[in-house]
Parts: sequence; C-alpha cells; structure tokens
Amino acid sequence: MRSRQRGDRPPHAQAVFGVGVIVLDTDGRVLLGRHRAGTWELPGGKVDPGESVRAAAARELREETGLVTEPDEVRVFAMLHDDLHGHGLNRITMAALVTRHRGTPYAAEPQHVDRWEWHSPGALPGPLFTPSAQVLTVWRPELPISAPAAHRLDVMCVGMT
Repeated sequence: MRSRQRGDRPPHAQAVFGVGVIVLDTDGRVLLGRHRAGTWELPGGKVDPGESVRAAAARELREETGLVTEPDEVRVFAMLHDDLHGHGLNRITMAALVTRHRGTPYAAEPQHVDRWEWHSPGALPGPLFTPSAQVLTVWRPELPISAPAAHRLDVMCVGMT
C-alpha cells in the first residue's frame, strides 16, 4: 500500500518547531548560555526539514557550544506547545536531555551567546528564555521557575529508528 500527499501546493506555515537541550555534567549541573538579549538559555534551536529531533539536538549542541554527542545519546522526553508571542503561530518545543558528551563548552556563536556556564539546578540564573524555562519546568517541576503555561505531551520511546 502506498501513501500520497493531497494537493500540489505547500501548506501554510502554522508552527515553529525546535528543540531545547538540557545538558548535564558529571556533577548534575545544567549548561546555560548568556544570550546577548540578556536571557539565559539552554542549547537548542530549530529542527531542519528532514532532520530528526535527536539529530537536531546533537547538531545544535555542537554548533552552539562545541560539545559533541551522538543522536543516539539524546533522550527526548516531552513536547511543549504554546502560542508564539500571542500572534497565532504555534511554537512546538521538544524537550531533550543529554548526559554523555565530549569537549568543553565555549561560545561557538558569540554573536548570539557570549558564554556558557554550568549551574546547579537549584540555583539557576535569570531571566530564563521562555522555551528554556518551559523545558526545565517539565524536567524538574519542583524548581522555582516561573514560565508561561504550555501544553505538555510526554514522549515515550517505543522503538528506535
């Protein structure tokens, strides 16, 4: 049995699709970057067309911090869905966790993030970039983080592809 698309026009864009990556060191500290706009954020970014979420997480981690991990080492644990800035555009953020990585983090894209630092989960700096705050809140609900509400769907791996 085959499948096919309906119509020949591309659909109207309805969503921004990205991934936020919680990176832990051997002491359980979280990697956060200081963005030029004044917020702290997790590594992450948009998922490119045709790219898996796990591959996007590994790519963004390498591009932004210089840390290297394999897509198979990325654990995607939730999907968050909210309204981007109240403009009627859906923001889909996949939440991912990486505990195995190589290298030392550095500001590989200094025009965006001027430094990366390890922080204890109980002593995170602020303000946090909204999607990063949402991902951290799903990971550890007990953390004292204030973030706009997002719909949450837990991800369960039922097989590897």
